[in-house]
Amino acid sequence: MGLKDNIRRVVPYTPGEQPKQKVIKLNTNECPYPPSEKVIQALKEADYSRLRLYPDPVCDCLLTALSEYYGVAKEKIFVGVGSDDVLSMCFLTFFNGDKPVLFPDITYSFYDVWAQVYRIPFKQLPLREDFSIGAEDYMAENGGIVLANPNAPTGVAEGLECLERIIAGNPESVVIVDEAYIDFGGETCLPLIDKYSNLIVVRTMSKSRAMAGMRVGYAFGCAELIKYLNDVKFSVNSYTMNLPSLIAGEAAIRDGEYFDKITGKVKATREWCKEELKKRGFLFADSMANFIFAKNPEYHAARIFEELKGRGIYVRYFNKPRIDEYLRISIGTDEEMREFIKALDEILILPEIERRG
Repeated sequence: MGLKDNIRRVVPYTPGEQPKQKVIKLNTNECPYPPSEKVIQALKEADYSRLRLYPDPVCDCLLTALSEYYGVAKEKIFVGVGSDDVLSMCFLTFFNGDKPVLFPDITYSFYDVWAQVYRIPFKQLPLREDFSIGAEDYMAENGGIVLANPNAPTGVAEGLECLERIIAGNPESVVIVDEAYIDFGGETCLPLIDKYSNLIVVRTMSKSRAMAGMRVGYAFGCAELIKYLNDVKFSVNSYTMNLPSLIAGEAAIRDGEYFDKITGKVKATREWCKEELKKRGFLFADSMANFIFAKNPEYHAARIFEELKGRGIYVRYFNKPRIDEYLRISIGTDEEMREFIKALDEILILPEIERRG
């Protein structure tokens, strides 16, 4: 047996590019607006002499703010270092059997990475041609289910009836609904946590609260499931969230007025961009997220991606089966999206642009 036989090796998740130079960045679904002024003020007023101490392991200030905002008891809330940390902890905690965990073939590409890292058997179920979920597909024997709603990268939001059917139909499995984009559209499953003891709903402050740089995520579920999550968390790392993140997270969740303002702006810009893309022959499902997943039947997505990049506009291209002719376009400011549309107009009339056969 060699050295490498004892090393855990996986194909890692590939995040969107983070260019160092100034560009129009529409590739990682970040909020185009700054965080609340209340976040900035809270960080300015913080007592940084406390950095010599470990942060509160139970994250009580953030739990209290979340509890008051959502009307959910603190014992039904779990917090972590962004929703990626929360989801990773969910995989580690709830998927400990021999049956495969189920999730779509086109979805957040971290799911299969976590499954491989933790040696969890999994099965990816094909989305329908319109990128919707077939609830009946998830009635098979399984060790758990993970569904992003609205889904990424498609932006499609399933109705509550579809999701509840899956949750109710799998009482012996934990069903995770990843609601990273729910603040931009769709129906939340949050009210269902009091009806179903097998449901975990995951959220993030990275998108709708402009806090991607602070890494604040959280989950809702029945008190028993949240206890199991905390038991595993405290067995891995008691101090997962640092002091500035706790301070900023509490301030962000308490500024509901600013949250409504920026999510409203993003949604309005998204709807404008949908109409502009339609005028230029692009096709896409009706996105309920802060991005649009679109293709143009006449042009290769990879070529448009490279041409945009050459103009300093970054969008996301996935060279994967079924979606390799699509671009995922994050919604920026009105000015950024006008520049994006202007660049598209320049690209689509290039004599050398390669058309699809």
